[in-house]
Amino acid sequence: MRLSDATLDRLPANVARFSYDRAAQKTGIVHFGLGAFHRAHQAWYTDLAMDAGERDWAICGVSLRSDTVSRQLSPQDGLYTLTERSGTEAATRLIGSLREVLVGGRDWNRILDRIATPDCRIVSFTVTEKGYARAADGSLDLDLAAGTFYPELAAGLARRQHAGHRGVTLLCCDNLPENGRTLERLFGEWLAATGPELTDWVESECSFPSTMVDRIVPATTDADFDALEAKVGLRDEGAVFTERFSQWVIEDRFAGPRPSWEKHGAQLVNDVAPYETAKLRMLNGAHSALAYLGLERGHTFVHEAIADPVLRELVDRLMRREAATSFAPASGQDLAAYADRLIERFSNPALNHRLIQIAMDGSQKIPQRWLETLAFHEGHCPAILEALAAWLRHVRGDVRPVDDPRATLLAALWAEAGASGIAAALFGPHGLFARDWTADDTALVALTARLAEA
Repeated sequence: MRLSDATLDRLPANVARFSYDRAAQKTGIVHFGLGAFHRAHQAWYTDLAMDAGERDWAICGVSLRSDTVSRQLSPQDGLYTLTERSGTEAATRLIGSLREVLVGGRDWNRILDRIATPDCRIVSFTVTEKGYARAADGSLDLDLAAGTFYPELAAGLARRQHAGHRGVTLLCCDNLPENGRTLERLFGEWLAATGPELTDWVESECSFPSTMVDRIVPATTDADFDALEAKVGLRDEGAVFTERFSQWVIEDRFAGPRPSWEKHGAQLVNDVAPYETAKLRMLNGAHSALAYLGLERGHTFVHEAIADPVLRELVDRLMRREAATSFAPASGQDLAAYADRLIERFSNPALNHRLIQIAMDGSQKIPQRWLETLAFHEGHCPAILEALAAWLRHVRGDVRPVDDPRATLLAALWAEAGASGIAAALFGPHGLFARDWTADDTALVALTARLAEA
């Protein structure tokens, strides 16, 4: 029996639940990219806000890649559970903030209507780094962009403008440097090419706050679904499992009303950059290092990789001596304590965070996770160079499947340049990633030498 409005009375008392009337809530947020991360983060914060008495912040979720999420959640009336795991303990909560699930393309007019209604005041995004359709030089790839959220967002805002409604806050929650500014620039390029008549209205009416979001959310497995069903007595195909820790830092720059997320742990600040940089370079940088090096050393999960003494020492150096020294922290931001907490979080055996999941889309991630740190230190980062060599061996494509939008290109560069030339082909003066980090001869020699290691 599936979780749904009709079966809520069957949930046991040990499942925490919201107290608000879902049917009475208007939809105040349209969210693109309805994956597990959003459900464990922004939707969770919003559920807590409405449970505390705030009204009309229900979420319309838009799934972009397929109708899988719709098939999981629509039969459940948008309901799902969130389980926080720590060691042997697990606490489950019913989440009610998601009211509707739509599918990009298929539900075109309904999506536009949701954006255009005056009840909508925030449009948010977790579409992953590759979902922003950036070309190699960082500009918008118009061909790729046509298959993402840009067309529906622009058409929905145009309908909103035509109806005479105010603008909205466009809230990027993906792992991009200055993610609000990045979204603003890329969307501006889309409008310049496809709908310049909307440009002035968006600039004057809408805002693009930057954010930093942090919560480890492993992919849910069949065993997770089965264990939860045995615990609560209902099948929840939309269930998410995560850690207890959660952080959300938001630039206080909204175009209109917003939920009081800060009452539930979010931080509203004037400048997100130091928090964002710490997360990208320390947490995400360490995660990617554990992924590629851990897979090579036969590990499957993050907690196994961080328990490996060799990898733990390398990750500790990457975080404390390389990443943490590459930027200026905010006042009161304790990077040493942050690194301690990250090691603790990585060591949580209850999460079963798969390294192969973190290894996905590496070409979209390494610029902000590793290359910016390398550029700051002029290539003198032994730990990151070790990790970068492991990534290069991974994308060669002859060890394990490579899930990356540039997989074909990277394999072709490997075939052409070989082990002696691949570092220069990617990071030399004319390399694929030269705009992010141009390696000098010393760094290229050091990286090439590491390619023979495994």
